[in-house]
Amino acid sequence: MPKESFLVNRIKSVGFALKGAFLLIRTEASIKIQVFIAIVMTAAGFYYDISSTEWILQIFAIAIVLGIEGMNTAVEKIADYIQPEFDIKIGFIKDISAGAVMLVSIASAIVGLIIYLPKIL
Repeated sequence: MPKESFLVNRIKSVGFALKGAFLLIRTEASIKIQVFIAIVMTAAGFYYDISSTEWILQIFAIAIVLGIEGMNTAVEKIADYIQPEFDIKIGFIKDISAGAVMLVSIASAIVGLIIYLPKIL
């Protein structure tokens, strides 16, 4: 069987990644909330005509929250697969993963406040 070309392999990888992103959005309530907030903040960016630098910061903040939320979901799913019963060590791992989401969410909210508070006030 011939080896796939680099290009074919990359196209397949992108397909798997898109499938994963759609699965994440379709199945996880927390990511649905984050996507909704991202849409609202994007609309606010257009409404308040934020600068290019502010767009960069906002897009980065949105991407980091969504990415870490996805990783948190992956950690939770694999932990539940490895140990379906309650386990204090698994709980510790899941709490750390959720804490990472909280930290980037707080930082992103601060970025949003820095961008939008002066415009609103």
